[in-house]
Amino acid sequence: VQLQASGGGLVQAGGSLRLVCAASGSIFRINDMGWYRQAPGKQRELVAAITSGGSTNYADFVKGRFTISRDNVKNTVYLQMNSLKPEDTAVYYCNADVQTAGDYAYGNYWGKGTQVTVAS
Repeated sequence: VQLQASGGGLVQAGGSLRLVCAASGSIFRINDMGWYRQAPGKQRELVAAITSGGSTNYADFVKGRFTISRDNVKNTVYLQMNSLKPEDTAVYYCNADVQTAGDYAYGNYWGKGTQVTVAS
């Protein structure tokens, strides 16, 4: 199973970016999907998560600004980021709980990350 994230970049404060993460490989089902971020010198932290049924959970620091969504047919999760602030600068990672096809084993997978830089 591979997770490929894209959509990061450089944006001015107040701007928007949309991150996309597509899962591929031998997938039977994907349960929770989420986005995390890690700024230099800080620990990785949860940004937002979404269940297969569409229930969402957000970190307080992004509520009202970011929206997570997913397409279960495409095995893809999105993060729409609006009103970006310089403190949102970080590497953003996608994460998924996957049940693989064939053996039906459960595993947790990470994408490689995409850099988001917000200039003041």
